[in-house]
Amino acid sequence: MFKKITTMAAATVALVLVVSGVALGAGPQYGDATVHARVPTPPGSAVDSTGRIYVLNTQLGMVRRTLDGAQQPYSEPFPDLPSCLLGLPGTPCSPTPLDMPPLPNDIAFDDAGNAYVSDSMQATIWLVPAGGGRPQIWFQDQRLASESIGVNGLRLDPTRSHVYFTVTTDLRDQGWVYRLPVANPIAGALEVVHHYPLGEGPDGLAFGEGDKLYVALAVPDRSGISVLRVSDGSEKIRLSNPLDPYDSPAGIAFDGEGSLLVTNHAFASDELPEQFTVLEVWVEDGGSPLATPLLP
Repeated sequence: MFKKITTMAAATVALVLVVSGVALGAGPQYGDATVHARVPTPPGSAVDSTGRIYVLNTQLGMVRRTLDGAQQPYSEPFPDLPSCLLGLPGTPCSPTPLDMPPLPNDIAFDDAGNAYVSDSMQATIWLVPAGGGRPQIWFQDQRLASESIGVNGLRLDPTRSHVYFTVTTDLRDQGWVYRLPVANPIAGALEVVHHYPLGEGPDGLAFGEGDKLYVALAVPDRSGISVLRVSDGSEKIRLSNPLDPYDSPAGIAFDGEGSLLVTNHAFASDELPEQFTVLEVWVEDGGSPLATPLLP
């Protein structure tokens, strides 16, 4: 039984939920999914300790939505970097073979309030310092590059010691989950967590309880949820039923009550309106709490 939460333009939706580690009781069978009326927030979002929402905009940068609904600029726009192949001296550049525009995609806060932002077309992870301001290049590498969507979903691990991120499709059409230490973001410290050699298109990710990392697989004919073991990167289980209910899932988040909320981007169904849905998938997991920093 798959439950559809709501039908909407899921391609314009991501989910931000803060979990509190509630105890889980008896419920439906593992992997059952249903559609349920929840109010999602825009793509690439995070929240602070007061409940203010932070979203990404390709023209404006990070924008904060206050509790009364007002919008405030939080960061400067993310720069459009030239390709490093152009060899412009003294100019920050992108390690991509093509000159691509910025595409800020996902946000994760650390406990100090620094925001890590994936840039899917410029092979870059930006850092926006606590309090906002100018984005800084935190990490770049050609392994994050793609001719379409490269570095994508991004989360800090429960210990806040590593940034985990997906590369949906690299320059060889391979998918990856990587991790990088927060204290040492250099190319030599980049570690492979899991490799998706069949081009499954890893997208959003979320840490569960214990040893679990949930990864959305967005490629139409391989759509589903991959559950990895954090300890060794191996795949524990895969929830996969392409098109029904999984239709290019992307954003994922826990509801704190045992279910995973998953947005369908409806690529497999050629973007039929009724396929733009948010699924509630019962996984008997309350999820790992996200950082919700105190910000000015």
